[in-house]
Amino acid sequence: MSSLKGSRIQKMRLPVHTRKGPLEVPSPSEKDWSKDDKEDYVLKDPDQELDSLPQPYRMISKLVDLLFDRSWEVIEEREAAREAERSRTQPTIYPPLVESKLNNMPKCMAVSQDYVFIGEANGFSIYNVYNAKQIGAWEKLKVDVTSIWATDLGSEVLIASLDEMGIIRLFYYYKESLFLIKAINEVDDVSKQTICIKMTVSLGGDFAAFLLQGVGDVWLDVYKLPKESWLKEVEYPQLTANPKKKVRQLQLNAIDSTTPDNLETDVYACFKGDVKLSLPVYIMKIKPPKPITGTTFKSPLEVFAKIEDCCGLGSGQNHFIKDSQWEQQEAIFKGSYRKFLDGEWKEEPPSMATFHFLLPSSVISMPAEAKGPSGVACVLGIHWTGSHNFFFYSLHRTLKDKADPESVWPCAAPIAVSNLSCCGSYLVLACEDGVLTLWDLSKGFPLGVVALPKGCFCQSIHFLKYFLVHKGENMFPELPVKSKMKCVVLCTDTSLHLVEAEGTRGPTTRVLAERPVKHVNETIRAVAPVPALPGMVLIFSQDGCARLMDVAKSQVVCAFAPPRPCQLVVPWSPVFVVSLHHPCFLLRVLRPAHF
Repeated sequence: MSSLKGSRIQKMRLPVHTRKGPLEVPSPSEKDWSKDDKEDYVLKDPDQELDSLPQPYRMISKLVDLLFDRSWEVIEEREAAREAERSRTQPTIYPPLVESKLNNMPKCMAVSQDYVFIGEANGFSIYNVYNAKQIGAWEKLKVDVTSIWATDLGSEVLIASLDEMGIIRLFYYYKESLFLIKAINEVDDVSKQTICIKMTVSLGGDFAAFLLQGVGDVWLDVYKLPKESWLKEVEYPQLTANPKKKVRQLQLNAIDSTTPDNLETDVYACFKGDVKLSLPVYIMKIKPPKPITGTTFKSPLEVFAKIEDCCGLGSGQNHFIKDSQWEQQEAIFKGSYRKFLDGEWKEEPPSMATFHFLLPSSVISMPAEAKGPSGVACVLGIHWTGSHNFFFYSLHRTLKDKADPESVWPCAAPIAVSNLSCCGSYLVLACEDGVLTLWDLSKGFPLGVVALPKGCFCQSIHFLKYFLVHKGENMFPELPVKSKMKCVVLCTDTSLHLVEAEGTRGPTTRVLAERPVKHVNETIRAVAPVPALPGMVLIFSQDGCARLMDVAKSQVVCAFAPPRPCQLVVPWSPVFVVSLHHPCFLLRVLRPAHF
């Protein structure tokens, strides 16, 4: 028994401390020591030695250790995020100054002078900006008004309303009286009905352009507006009014005055249907440029003979490239990129247009007889979807004249977004490759070309009224500035950038707001400058709040929130307007409707 017990003790001690072979004295140098052990193995307690686990338990142990390590990393990240959220400075949140509950859900809004025009079911209403009191209404439609525009003409306001059927109507608002001018695209035959997509009025209200869509076709109709005649006709209505309709109108007003609800009478008495105003003058129809095909010219001389006075030079329409060359180039392209081109081809949507009315400048040389008074638009600039070219059309023409462009600006990539400053002096063209070209139209030279950061592409451009920073405060300069501009650019990844240009120094960009990663509810949905406050922009986020940002400091000054939480759709498209002359804005909040 003793020998058996002794052998068992030997077996237990052997794997722990016994080595095979003769003992050796370790070298005095530390380079031969084991790198894994922090201390000499001689100093370790044999009872604390850990034998390595066999498989698969060793693998399970490593997975458990890895799981604990990753869990601890997640805990540390969440704790750091909570600490950053606690230390984050929250802006002061202000409730609405005035809340007005409307009978119908507003579809769109526009502001001009001290009036706000709200499109709703069956027409639109007119309210006072300060007290939100309803002044008038026009409700003669069976469909909703989906878009509305208002242009300040001095003491009058030009209103354009677009309904669900795509019919656009022009109104003239003068001294709280509303006059219908014309339904631009309304026809008796429904099968020939066209749809208005968008419209623009020139600075001062001398011209208007309407982008219309028919059966598989899109074009731009340009009108000259007789605003001087409108003012005379509303001041002296007896010269244009129909006597029969006038008597009927007076009788209606007399009957309405006996109704108990005087408020409703005051609201609807603002519309004057008995006065006929002069109709806009149709001067031009512009169609999208034709696709470039093989040449029909037999010699280069015929190509140059086609171009008269360099009109249309650069559009690519007049060339000497044959059909065989186009086909060869297309075959090479498809052969090189076949793996990217395989699949179903979707039908391309009809080409859309973005257009601006430009004031007289040094960019386009106009003949002396075509030049008009200063401050009146003389050129229409337009670019079509997927086109590299920015076309210029003279407005001093009649319908009999051929609608050819006077000049063309070719760009290196298709133009995605463009915008014109409120003063009409600066133009920004943003291409699909993220490159922006800034033009000083008054001087006739480019302020420079700047590229957005990698992966950022322009979604919208918003000009700021030029301001200076003096002692930490933003202020407008007393004297007018030249060749200096600032604008904010909202990118498709919802990041916000400030673009500045001054003379020949070249433009610069600065990030105002990065794309939110942790706070997704702060994703920017819309941006609007505040003309009454220097260097301030409103940022509308997905959480329903509007934040006022100082672009000079890239800081949020304060925030505005609805009086009660509301459910917003994703993505949220805010319906709002910002006053041009007063530091206030109006925001539609869903259910209940108020602003």
